[in-house]
Amino acid sequence: MIVPSPRLLFWFATIAIPFSALGAVYPNALGISVALVCGLILVVLLDAALSISRLDGLNVTLPELLRASKDRPVTLPMLITNPGRLALTVRLGLPFPRELKAAQEEMVVRLARETETSQIEWTVTPQQRGNFRFSTVYLETPSRLGLWAIRRKASLHGEIRVYPNLIAERKNLAALFVNRGAFGLHAQRQVGKGRDFEKLREYVPGDGLDEIHWKATARRGHPVTKVFQIERTQEVYVIIDASRLSGRRILPDSKLQVSGTAAQAQVETSVLERFLTSALILGQAAEQQGDLFGLLTFTDQARTFLRAKNGKEHYAACRDAIYALEPENVTPDFDEIGSFIRTRLRRRALLIFLTSLEDPVLAESFIRNMSLLAGQHLVLVNMLKPDGADPLFTHPDVTDIDDVYRHLGGHLRWHGLRELEKVLQRRGVHFSLIENERLARELVTQYLNVKRRQLL
Repeated sequence: MIVPSPRLLFWFATIAIPFSALGAVYPNALGISVALVCGLILVVLLDAALSISRLDGLNVTLPELLRASKDRPVTLPMLITNPGRLALTVRLGLPFPRELKAAQEEMVVRLARETETSQIEWTVTPQQRGNFRFSTVYLETPSRLGLWAIRRKASLHGEIRVYPNLIAERKNLAALFVNRGAFGLHAQRQVGKGRDFEKLREYVPGDGLDEIHWKATARRGHPVTKVFQIERTQEVYVIIDASRLSGRRILPDSKLQVSGTAAQAQVETSVLERFLTSALILGQAAEQQGDLFGLLTFTDQARTFLRAKNGKEHYAACRDAIYALEPENVTPDFDEIGSFIRTRLRRRALLIFLTSLEDPVLAESFIRNMSLLAGQHLVLVNMLKPDGADPLFTHPDVTDIDDVYRHLGGHLRWHGLRELEKVLQRRGVHFSLIENERLARELVTQYLNVKRRQLL
């Protein structure tokens, strides 16, 4: 594609228009006017003919895959190949998705003569999780005389995967993820004798009757005792609700005073965003403890299921499975997810639910299914505290009757959730109502307490 440049318009206004008018007014000047106008047209056409192919062969490439974190600037390297090795001034335009905030929308690059490849860097700040692809780049260069702008659209193949931002959470849990000398994560002292069978040994006076292996005793003709060991590898599953309940926007906790990167991360976000960030943090903690970590996401049915494993490759697979997860406008089906868990998870595991149970009807369905799961698994339920759901007289800032009714409504919501906690506790399920910014910290604390006390 070729378009007129400002220089061409300038010369057209300077020569073509005045001399055309001059030839029309003064017949004696018609010859010289026609000659000048035709000469200008000839130069313009010649410049277009000689410059139309200046961008031919010019190739632009991006990395096939670039990983980034939400709200963290990332450098997008772009390689320009100039097979003709011409000295060119090229203006590039990259159509960024609106979720990617670029430092500049276009960039001017001067390609040096005798240089076949050049590299430029584009700074981009992702503002949303997801998978963003680039398929087109726009190129423009001036013609040899600068009378035309030569434009071309080139195909491009590149992808940016934007993951949840874990920087602020890792700063809050720095001691967990640093292991140097006397600092960082250490082996947790565990109480109890363990549940994993290790071996058989001869009976020693004082051994309990529940420790005797009766079949081996019958075969050998004398008492034989079972020896158990502490479990070193346990299964931990985070079960994330991605239904309509997780699409609500939440504000940071105003009670927390943070600074630096953590303060920058305290912006309005969604419930699902907090769930995903906390789940990945817990996955890192489980990996450091040597446990098996798995993921399950659901809406009105199970969406993503990764069986518990360990290792960096498995953690990367978990991250890739949920980084683009978005809430769906459907109601969660706890009957369906309960059946799915009972049929897929045979071994006793730690199940950590991240959901919202403000709706009494949904809470009743959840209680019914958790009563069945709690007999086989250890179930922990975590919910972000709704805004304003506090006991009465918690907030002193009451100025009018509207504040009274608002705080009274918050107290009723809080009271309903406390009653739900008591009902779940009677069924062997632990329920926690957690502040937004403390979710990841509380999940890791709950997990380490389970490890230390050998509740599995």
